Amino acid sequence: MIINHNLNSMNAHRNMSFNTTQTGKAMEKLSSGLRINRAGDDAAGLAISEKMRGQIRGLDQATRNSQDGISMIQTAEGALNETHSILQRMRELSVQSATDTNTKDDRTKIQSEVNELAKEITRISNDTEFNTQNLMAGGLSSTFQIGANASQNIKLSISAMDASSLGVAGQVLTQGTTTAVGGVTGVTSLGSGLTAQTYRLQTTATAATTAVAATAAAGTTGVAGTEGTIGGAYTGAEDAQLRIRVDAIDGSNAPTAVSVSFDGGDTWGASSAYSAGMNIGNGLQWTASADPYAVGNTVSTTLDAQSFTLQLKTAGGVNVGSAVTVNNAQTSATIGDSSIGATMDVSFAAGAITTAAASNFQAVTAQGSTSAVVSNGTVTQKATTTAGVDVSSQGSANLAITKIDSAIQKVSEQRSSLGAVQNRLEHTINNLSTSAENLQAAESRVRDVDMAKEMMNFTKNNILNQAAQAMMAQSNQQPQAVLQLLR
Repeated sequence: MIINHNLNSMNAHRNMSFNTTQTGKAMEKLSSGLRINRAGDDAAGLAISEKMRGQIRGLDQATRNSQDGISMIQTAEGALNETHSILQRMRELSVQSATDTNTKDDRTKIQSEVNELAKEITRISNDTEFNTQNLMAGGLSSTFQIGANASQNIKLSISAMDASSLGVAGQVLTQGTTTAVGGVTGVTSLGSGLTAQTYRLQTTATAATTAVAATAAAGTTGVAGTEGTIGGAYTGAEDAQLRIRVDAIDGSNAPTAVSVSFDGGDTWGASSAYSAGMNIGNGLQWTASADPYAVGNTVSTTLDAQSFTLQLKTAGGVNVGSAVTVNNAQTSATIGDSSIGATMDVSFAAGAITTAAASNFQAVTAQGSTSAVVSNGTVTQKATTTAGVDVSSQGSANLAITKIDSAIQKVSEQRSSLGAVQNRLEHTINNLSTSAENLQAAESRVRDVDMAKEMMNFTKNNILNQAAQAMMAQSNQQPQAVLQLLR
């Protein structure tokens, strides 16, 4: 019998300590509901479950991303639904204008409504936004993250949907800086048939009368057969039958003055003092012959006004319509092909036309005024629309119907694309939800505690702990037997 080392008590103490630890762990698991509360509970299980948790949270966020994508698509699709309605109304108006039961005033009113509808299409394109991003100004290319891992995404692009991009707006003109055709001062308007490409005005071979002989008119008094010389380039407003009459300003028969008529003698200008090589107007000079003239002598000739021929060409040099000859009597002309609406109105300075080589031209670009958008949907310059497609005549209204049909088709294709992506995202959400659910179940099996099993362990360890306490009390009584030997 020994009293320095109570081995039975030590054994009971060791078991009681183990049971107490196990009971504490069971209580911790039961109170938290988790089988793994620290890495020591299951190191491998902790690493696996944390990876699963990352996937689960990523899938949940991807689901929210997909739902936000659907909201973005529905915003754009709702705006395009209104654009469709506007285009249908514009088409209806074009059909109405295409019949000749309308008067010019009727078509003016129809054109006014078409103009306003085109402006509204552009306003919708400029102002439709989702989370401050413009959706329909063009250039938007969005990426939707629809998975828990990198590069699990889909892309969505939306084209520009303003009136110019759809082809239902009036053209915007920009004149080039190339050598201008002589005498042309500007391009005032383009027909609806011109598309957004560069056209040019080009001159063909032209010439004007620069010098002719002036012959004495039959039946005049004085010396027959006398003649003078007309010099210079005629820049008058029209072709003329020039007559120069020799006058006297001092009442004598000496030819001291002349008067000029550019209409064959119907009207005469005031007499002016005669001089050699005198200016008789419209860029002309008259020099008398060496023979003397008598008062009343008349010399005459026919002069051609300076003119040139304009041809509308595409940027590639293909003729558009027939050539138009212009002279100094005109201040404007329409060139091109009116049968397809591909026309251009040009203006001139009357009497200022000059000859130009065939290579000289003036570039004119009919541009669509689409907005400028950076990749994240930020608009740096809004689109502008000042007028709608031309419906002011029967021919242009027919062309407008075709253009609007094309615009309707373009909007339909964009809406179809948006709808397809929306349907795809809805399926994506269902898949993400299923994946997250199944992964959550797997993570639960690794991380969560089986409450029934753990309660069994807790009860067992609790009973063992109590038994260990009782055995420790009994073992502590054993050294008391030594006292019996000492009595």
